[in-house]
Amino acid sequence: MVLQDLRVQELKRAGGGSNYTIVGPDSFVIDEADSFLRLYDGLGSQRTYAYFLVDHLRWRVREGLTTESVTLVDLHRYMGAVGARVPMPFGLPWRVPPKRPYDTSALGVAAACLKGFYVHCCTASGINDELRLALALQRLPTQADRDRALKGHIMTRAPANPLTKNGRNRGRPQRRHPKMLPEGARPELVTAVNTARDEMVVTWLSDTSLRIGGLTGLHLADLHLRDDAPCGECRSPHLHVCHRWGNPNRAAAKIKPDWRVVDGVITGGEIYRASPAMISSYFKYMTTEYAKHAAGHGMLLIQLAGPNRGMPWTADAARGMLRRAGRRADLPGRITPKAFRHQFTNDVMDASGGDPLVAKAAGNWASAKMVDEVYGHPDLHSPEFGAALKSVWGEE
Repeated sequence: MVLQDLRVQELKRAGGGSNYTIVGPDSFVIDEADSFLRLYDGLGSQRTYAYFLVDHLRWRVREGLTTESVTLVDLHRYMGAVGARVPMPFGLPWRVPPKRPYDTSALGVAAACLKGFYVHCCTASGINDELRLALALQRLPTQADRDRALKGHIMTRAPANPLTKNGRNRGRPQRRHPKMLPEGARPELVTAVNTARDEMVVTWLSDTSLRIGGLTGLHLADLHLRDDAPCGECRSPHLHVCHRWGNPNRAAAKIKPDWRVVDGVITGGEIYRASPAMISSYFKYMTTEYAKHAAGHGMLLIQLAGPNRGMPWTADAARGMLRRAGRRADLPGRITPKAFRHQFTNDVMDASGGDPLVAKAAGNWASAKMVDEVYGHPDLHSPEFGAALKSVWGEE
């Protein structure tokens, strides 16, 4: 905790979960930052925006700026200082080692945070109308904008952010190819892990598109690992990923569909089908390590050693386990939970003949169009690809 500087302060909620605000060196709340962050109460964006915003407010103190005096040129200078390419001198670098400049995705989040913050503060306080008008940029809607809007056919304007590249949003999202697992990573990782719990984590991440927050946030009641479960939502063995604020390990699902308990049975949430290998690894873990160390909190993944043995296992601990197992298995690169999700979706696309609807349903993705754009690449070495070229060339 940085006591002599602006910092993010976490506030525990009575019903579970946390809120985030920004306080000064004297531990008093920064009112304008707090009023902006309150717009995101109960959302995961609040924590993200709090940490991006506190970085900007620290830079603003160094530059001697306030909300009343800051200009659009100053905001462009800040974006250049944190890693964006801006056609102007931006002064001293801000994110110096060991900090790294923001990547493309982080720059987009920072631009959205700054625009929202200054539009909100300038509108609420009636100050700096010049900056507010400069940020209230609009553009012609793209086809993607019309597809997302409820009444897209009558759209004439769409919001734009002058702090992003070229001051506008592109119609096609700029996505790089997702990072897959190294070739043959799964059997190597299963051999390299040390416990049945870790083996189960590798198996469950490999056979589903589970996010690590959803996996470490699972409760035993969420698992329906038999046919014709009483929830009536899936005939095959499956599990429900439910967003909960009050998990002791602070793990939370990213997607928050409604769920409830009906006659003692979990219904709703995100549903993932379970493979036979997942069920086998689950029973191996439950009958050995879980039965020996369980603490009665009802969560699936627990710590197996140390002073907190039996308590819920955190998402950071799971990431560290995968990283260390990858090093022991001499796998190239860093093994991350997200790589399993990308690999699973890519494999489903290949097995289904490139059908994005199947991959969307199997991986619980929000958009089949996005799945097709990211994972729907042709196999340049497939017989079908070669046959198509030979047909065009007039060869047999």
